[in-house]
This record gives sequence, structure tokens and C-alpha cells, in this order.
Amino acid sequence: MSKRIGDSMNRIEKKFLENIRRQRLVDSGGAVLLAVSGGPDSMVLLHLFAASSPVLRCRLGVAHCNFTLRGKESDGDEAFVRDACRALGIDCHVRRFDTASVSAAWKKSVEETARALRYDFFDELCREAGFTRIVTGHHSGDNAETVLFNLFRGTGVSGLRGIRARHGAIIRPLLPFTRQEIVAYLEEKQIAWRDDHTNESIEYDRNFIRNRVIPVIEERFGSKFSPSMQRLSEQAGELEAFIDLHISRLLEAQPGLDLAGGKLHVGAMRQLSIFERKEILKRALKLQGLPVDSQSLARIAGLLDNQSGRSVPVGAGVEAVRQDGFLRFRQTGDPSDHR
Repeated sequence: MSKRIGDSMNRIEKKFLENIRRQRLVDSGGAVLLAVSGGPDSMVLLHLFAASSPVLRCRLGVAHCNFTLRGKESDGDEAFVRDACRALGIDCHVRRFDTASVSAAWKKSVEETARALRYDFFDELCREAGFTRIVTGHHSGDNAETVLFNLFRGTGVSGLRGIRARHGAIIRPLLPFTRQEIVAYLEEKQIAWRDDHTNESIEYDRNFIRNRVIPVIEERFGSKFSPSMQRLSEQAGELEAFIDLHISRLLEAQPGLDLAGGKLHVGAMRQLSIFERKEILKRALKLQGLPVDSQSLARIAGLLDNQSGRSVPVGAGVEAVRQDGFLRFRQTGDPSDHR
């Protein structure tokens, strides 16, 4: 960073740039697609990238999704984002969706449908316009909300990891920032934004956590909550990376554990700790395209201590069976497995 550009940046802009560089989120000369809804988080994202792009030397583009769920308000958001991009000299790509109709046709919730439509649009822009990174405006408060949501649903270490700073082409450079820092930047720079009043509803679980649960926690524990959850999330990510490395080495060193073939040697599995057994079973289930949950894992792991020939269901039309010294996955009623 040149001294002139560095001196012109404020604290938030410097922290933003340092985070991108430390985590290597953006490559010099890359093309970055910003997901901008018009809300406070995405508007901060837009202006921070506009301020940092001379240093990052990246091409910027904006993607805005009009889900047409709020009538004139949705159209107002679209016009607002177009105007903001025009003022900054950044290309704006807009796609309108009849989200309600698609949701009904897909038989999915509006939230799930909007997410799928959004990322399909982003992927299309990456293919057609050469963008190498997709950027969303998730911050530390969003991460705390996600960790709590996962915790209430029942989760393991992977769920405690929360929102990742980088997942494939998707990056989230605002994760180290609090909601308070985002609001302060908006006010300092006099940046306008749009409010989505549906976010104030408590109909959806995430909104209930955001609007009811977290405020009660913050009332009691103040500003400690989000930073503490962020540290937990980062530590869970480090632990998950360690577990993945350990299990990969274990599978390489231990003969008789054929994950791809769905064939695990009972003797080899019984030499492992319960935790290691379940981690291997998780990977075997995922490779077979089967659901992974704590109850299924416990039932399958229990087969290791049962007599040969016992089986348990693990998904639609699939069962795990202990047979001939191996734990196998097979189609229910497949006669070839009853030799």
C-alpha cells in the first residue's frame, strides 16, 4: 500500500484491507462480484471495496437480486442499488425473480428458494463475466446468529464453525466486524442504505434469534457476545481442520477401510476410539450420498459391537449391515448381498 493511499484510509478501511490480505481473500488483478441488496451491511461492503480497489487492483462488479416479494419496496431497492453503482462507476447486474411462484413450484420455503436463485445467478455471472470471487456482507453478528441457529438445531463441531470467511469462490471479508462498526462507518461516511422491514419479523427461526434471543444476551453480557462467538467459531474451524487431517492420515495408514466402496473392516474399526469411528462413518455416509445425523451414526456404530448379520436403516432404501467381518452399505432387499 502506498503511503498516500494508506494515509487517506480510516481505521475501518485499513482493518478491512488488512483482513483481506491476511486471509488472502482476493488475488491481485482478480474480478470481484459484490452481492449488494441495498441494506446497511452490503452498502458498507460496496464502499469498502470501492475505497480498497486501487490497492487490491481488482475489477469490481455488483449483483443485485430483486425477489419481487415486497412490491414497490423491492423495486425501490433495485433502483437504489443501480444509482449507488452508477455514482461509483461500478457495473451493476440485476436479476428479477418471481420467487413466490418458484417457491411453490419447487415446494421449498421462500428463504430456501431465494438462496438457491441468488447463488445460481452469481454462478452464472462468474461464468459469463469472468468474476473469480463472490462477496457477501456477513459480519460477526450474522456469524453469532448462525452458530446459535446450528446449536439449537443440534450440531457438531462443523456447525459451531458458523460462517466461513472463504468457501469455494465465496468470501466474507466483513466477518471480523461488528454491527456497531458497520453502523459507525455508514454514519461517518454519510452512506445511505435501505431497510428491509421483513427482517424485523420473528416468523422465521433466524429472525427470532436475531431480534429476540441475541438482544437479551447482549443486554446481560454487553459487547462481549459477538466477539466471543467469533472466537468460538474460529477455534471450531481450526479443530475441524485438525480432525480432517487426522482422519485422512488414519485412513491412509489403516487397511480395510474402503470409504468409496462402502466397506469397513470391523476389526480395524474396533481398534479406534468412538470419536474416530463416528468421524469415519460420517465420511462413508457422505460418499454414499446418505444423510448424516447423530442418531444414524449411533445406530451404525452400534453394529460394530453386535453379531454378524445385524443391520440398521440409514436412508431411503439403504441399510448398513455387519457381514463377513465388514460393515457394508447396501440397497434394502438386494439379493446379491444375501449370499
